[in-house]
Amino acid sequence: MTFSPALLLAVAAGGAAGSVARFMALMVIGRWLDGGFPFGTLVVNVIGSFVMGVLVELFALAWNPSMEIRAFLTIGVLGGFTTFSTFSLDVAVLMQRGELASAALYTVVSVLFSVGGLFAGLYLIRGIVG
Repeated sequence: MTFSPALLLAVAAGGAAGSVARFMALMVIGRWLDGGFPFGTLVVNVIGSFVMGVLVELFALAWNPSMEIRAFLTIGVLGGFTTFSTFSLDVAVLMQRGELASAALYTVVSVLFSVGGLFAGLYLIRGIVG
């Protein structure tokens, strides 16, 4: 990937859009599932991983967009939407509150479902596109 101002602008615009989408998702999920467990972060990471799988497989099998579009969607939008740094903070907060079982459960479920979401996206597109 070669640097260009258009590529930088695509990543920046996508990052802004993804961050706003994450904020909105966390607000909505927080209203639905109120409590001390970070469901919002878990949900956006699983959704983001699934969408990454869909996009990567589409790029490989059926769609050849420009590098700017690829960067906008994957590095920008999904980079802004998914929240691994927030995930890490959530784990630390749970641990510092002495909720070690919740921290362990959250870690395992987040990793398994996020990686699983990526593979689900890959297989979905393979099934559709071939």
